[in-house]
Amino acid sequence: MSRAGEQTFVYDRPPRIAAHQSVAGPKEGKGPLASWFDTILEDDLLGQKSWELAEMEMVRRCVQAALNEAQLPDARVQAMLGGDLNNQIIASSFAARALGAPFIGLYGACSTFVQALVIGSALISGGHLENAVCVASSHYCTAERQFRFPLELGTQRPPQASWTATACGCALLNNAEGVGGLRITCGTVGRIIDLNISDANHMGAAMAPAVFDCIAAHMADTGRSAADYDLIATGDLGWIGRDLLLELAGAAKLELPPDRLIDCGASLFYQEQDAHAGGSGCGCVASVGCGWLMKRLEAGDIRRLLLVGSGAMFSPTSSQQAQSVPGIAYAACIERED
Repeated sequence: MSRAGEQTFVYDRPPRIAAHQSVAGPKEGKGPLASWFDTILEDDLLGQKSWELAEMEMVRRCVQAALNEAQLPDARVQAMLGGDLNNQIIASSFAARALGAPFIGLYGACSTFVQALVIGSALISGGHLENAVCVASSHYCTAERQFRFPLELGTQRPPQASWTATACGCALLNNAEGVGGLRITCGTVGRIIDLNISDANHMGAAMAPAVFDCIAAHMADTGRSAADYDLIATGDLGWIGRDLLLELAGAAKLELPPDRLIDCGASLFYQEQDAHAGGSGCGCVASVGCGWLMKRLEAGDIRRLLLVGSGAMFSPTSSQQAQSVPGIAYAACIERED
């Protein structure tokens, strides 16, 4: 593995995506991407006693499905990298407990899945691991209780608020040689960017500056432009945040054609589903990335994808103390090999 510029890893031995699985909740399963998900839950409680246990079970099932797809026994998993939005990332850590996998817990808020891809790829490319499971999840009901209000209160959500996806995505990376399949060729680590957005409901506005900064750093480090990618997919900006990202790019004269830019949160729901500003949550970019986007890569619709996960780094405590909402973003380049 080598470095390009200030913030980008180049994976000289690009890890292969050996398997990937996506899980969507009932509401997400009625959206425009329904046919691309591997599993759509009929019941978002999954037969469990709490929403938190339901999210853990969703993660466990998603990881197990990816391992089954790759025919890799649980005991041969060398590392599971993942996180969620719960305190102490309990959905991911409890799932790792159930699977018995060595666990590296991560927290990048909604950017966690791409953060896992960047770090997992570095560990494999550097020869430290032969395989790694990268996973992230979110659940509408756990996130509302964690960051806003329990659902029982029936609190009104403002129009700029996004809808935390009940979803999970998992990608199994390995060091298989040869030609063919999907490989992660480079990854960019973003910086914390804070433009003093104080509305904890306005995730798109808080995260768009960090996404812009990460994309700009990636292009500068690699010497590429948007024309070098068939598609640039951002994570959780929603309809409002995507528009803000395009405004920031235009002001900085960074080439970012709207026809090459999609947002997972803006793609997950129909507007008439009352998701307000669109989808968010760790599971948003994870499920859309492992479902719609990776399947399009495999089908040859696109050959080079820049997947940019975005996260809002705040907590209930920081919001109650009137702190602003900083943003973070990570980018991973995924390419199809013939």
